[in-house]
Amino acid sequence: MNNADKNEITDFHSIPEGRLAIIPLKSTKTIGEKVNNYLVDWRRKRVELGYNTADNGYSRDTFILEADTPRFGSGEGKGTIRDSVRGDDIYIMVDVMNYSITYKMNGFENVMSPDDHFADLKRVIAAAGKKARRVNVIMPYLYEGRQIKQNGRESMDCANALQELTELGVANIITFDAHDARVQNAIPMDGFETVSPTYQFIKNILRCADDLKIDNKHLMVVSPDEGGMSRAIYMANVLGVDMGMFFKRYDYTTIINGSNPVLAHEFLGTDVEGKDIIIIDDMISSGDGVLETAELLKKKKANRIFICSTFGVFTQGLAPFDSAYKRGIFDYLITTNLIYQPEELLTRKYYRNCDMSKYIALIIDTLNHDTSLSGLLNPADRINKVLARYEKGEKI
Repeated sequence: MNNADKNEITDFHSIPEGRLAIIPLKSTKTIGEKVNNYLVDWRRKRVELGYNTADNGYSRDTFILEADTPRFGSGEGKGTIRDSVRGDDIYIMVDVMNYSITYKMNGFENVMSPDDHFADLKRVIAAAGKKARRVNVIMPYLYEGRQIKQNGRESMDCANALQELTELGVANIITFDAHDARVQNAIPMDGFETVSPTYQFIKNILRCADDLKIDNKHLMVVSPDEGGMSRAIYMANVLGVDMGMFFKRYDYTTIINGSNPVLAHEFLGTDVEGKDIIIIDDMISSGDGVLETAELLKKKKANRIFICSTFGVFTQGLAPFDSAYKRGIFDYLITTNLIYQPEELLTRKYYRNCDMSKYIALIIDTLNHDTSLSGLLNPADRINKVLARYEKGEKI
C-alpha cells in the first residue's frame, strides 16, 4: 500500500460497536451505491494496512441491506427488510424530493410526493423492529424544512416529523443545509446535524475558473436575501473576501400564489463593479430569486457570476435558466446531487454537478466509529488546504 492510499483513508482509533449497514431507499439508489463503494474501498484498505479491526463484518463486499417499499393497487404500502439487522448500526438514506418515482393506484400513475417518501421511510424504520443497535436517518433535504415557524393557526410539519422519527427510535438525523437549523429545538435531546456543502462548492468554483482571484478587489459572496446571510458570511470569511446581501421589501397587504410580492430589492454591501460574484443559497425552487439577484448584480456591472445552491428543485423547469444564461446573466450554476437531478440538467453547458457521495460516506464512517463530526461540520481546515493548493497552481 503506497502513501497515497494511506492518506486517502481515515485512521480511526476505535472499533465500531455495531456492524455497519446502509439502506438507500429507492429514492437514493444512485447516490447510495456511490456511498457504499467508498465505504467498501476504505475498509478493505484499512484491513490490508493491518488496522485494528474486529472480525465482526468490518470489511464486506457491500454494506447495503436489501429493503423494499412495495405498493398495493389501492395505493397502500409496506416496508420490508430482507436481511437481519440485529445489532447493526443502520443508516437509512431517503430523498423526499425525488419526483422521478411513481406508483399505481386504482389504475392511475402517481408521482411520489415528499409525503409518500416520508411514509416509506417510517415503514422501513418500523420493519427494523428495534432490533438494530442504532438507527440513523440521512435525509439531505429536510422533510417540510421550509415550514419552520408558526404564523397563526397552521401546522408545524417539520417539527412533528422530527418528533415522529425519534419516537420510532431514530438516534441521529443527518440533513444538509437546513432552511433554519433552529427546527432541531423540536428534539433538543436527540441527535440532529445539518451539514453545509461549502467546501464542495468552493472546490467546484475553482475547477470552473482557474483564473479566479480570491481577494476583496476581485471577489465577493452575496446572499439573495437576509434569511441566507449566515451561509454567505461563513463562505466569505473562509475565503477572506467581502460579503453582500439583498434586502427585500414586501407588500404585506397582498398575497399572490401564497406569498407576498416583492416591492423592491435593496443591496447592502460594497461596490460590485468588475468583481466575480458567488451567489449562495440553500435551495432553488422556481429560480426567480437567484436569477433576479444575478440580473441586479449584472446591472451593477458585476463580472462573472457563480450561482451555488445545495438543492436544485427547479419547479418551473430549466427554461428560465437557459434564457438567463443566453442573456449573460450568470456564468455557472452549481448544485449538489443530494436530491434527484433530471438528465436534462446534467447536460446543460452552464451546469456543474457537486457530488456529495464521498462526504456522506465520511459522515457514515465517522458516526459508525462513534467519533466526533466537528471536522466535517466545520470544514475550514479543508477549505484552507484546497485554497493553498490553488494558490500554488495545483490542479483542484
